[in-house]
Amino acid sequence: MTIRESKKLWLGYGLAMVWFYVLLWPLLGIKPEGLEFASSFAIWAKVAVSAGILLALYQIKRGGWLDFALRPAQALRETAASATAKVPTWIWLVLVAAGALAFPFVTERYAHDVAISVLVYICLGLGLNVVVGMAGLLDLGYIAFYGVGAYTYALLSVHYGLSFWLSLPIAGCFSAIAGCFIGYPTLRMRGDYLAIVTLGFGEIVRIVLNNWMSLTNGPNGILGIQPPGVYWWTDVGFKVIPLTGLEQFYYIILGLAVFTVVAVYRINTSRIGRAFEAVREDQTAAELMGVNTLRIKLLAYAMGAVFGGLAGAFFAARMRFISPESFTFIESAMVLAMVVLGGMGSIPGVILGSLALIALPEVFRGFELYRMLVFGGVMAIMMLVRPKGLWPAKRMGVRSEEKE
Repeated sequence: MTIRESKKLWLGYGLAMVWFYVLLWPLLGIKPEGLEFASSFAIWAKVAVSAGILLALYQIKRGGWLDFALRPAQALRETAASATAKVPTWIWLVLVAAGALAFPFVTERYAHDVAISVLVYICLGLGLNVVVGMAGLLDLGYIAFYGVGAYTYALLSVHYGLSFWLSLPIAGCFSAIAGCFIGYPTLRMRGDYLAIVTLGFGEIVRIVLNNWMSLTNGPNGILGIQPPGVYWWTDVGFKVIPLTGLEQFYYIILGLAVFTVVAVYRINTSRIGRAFEAVREDQTAAELMGVNTLRIKLLAYAMGAVFGGLAGAFFAARMRFISPESFTFIESAMVLAMVVLGGMGSIPGVILGSLALIALPEVFRGFELYRMLVFGGVMAIMMLVRPKGLWPAKRMGVRSEEKE
């Protein structure tokens, strides 16, 4: 590394630390009794020293002074990678399945709650991955399908007494229909225009849910939604036993998440998945090769919406109360962030992205006021180190304008 590059790095470091203090001081220094600088400066100094040490180590590594230690570590990593590659895939799947099934027995209630939230967002992230990652359609209103599925089950449960298991496919179908309605006007749009229109349709759905008092009860929400139940033998014969424990909800959403993973994988490896990728890489070339791009894009919206509707039905059954405030734009942004962070088009990447955005804030809960600050910093570092995502998709083309 040249002296000029080194000076540029340290100048950027200095500007970043100044900007960090500008953001940190209002959080800690403005108090009812007056202005205070000591506590914010103490925290800032720890961060500045840590970042300076990391930057110095980075420069030392770039200079080649750590090669004597890095080469054996690289060789060890390659050996471990080759050894793990020889293990059959089914063994890894069995180990993951065993860990997932045993999770409620080795953890406490708080961990169950976090795991359920992670699995719900895995379903949402994989559904959005069909639209954004596979078909390349930027959808900022995806949470609308989540809301349609939740309200479908809520209305069927409260007004018609339909069970959760019968309502689940109906919620998926209604969400697919909503996906077609929302996706059809956007079929001829691309890029920023597509994002703006999908954002608008997502807000339209939320506003309709908020204002249609006769159907959705408006901002008051719907109360009294029945939880899932199973037929079980009792003293008086077979009877429906409601499932209300967190462990039971965990296994239900685990089953839905496994179904979503398998379905999205099958879509990705099918002819339809190849057509999605053709539209994503170059829509004009796909049309010239005979791909019906309008139908394929509409199919992507419908397929992605199904998984959002299934997750929404589970959300309504678990909470037993829903309101429009649960389906705001920030939820769509969160799901989109999971797809981008994990790796667009990658199923393992979306799962890792969901873990990162849902589980990491809980890990950092001990930082109290600095929790989201630390969390945001970790996310920024991840995107700098892994710009294509934590687990990039194997089949992801590069457009000519991106190469330039």
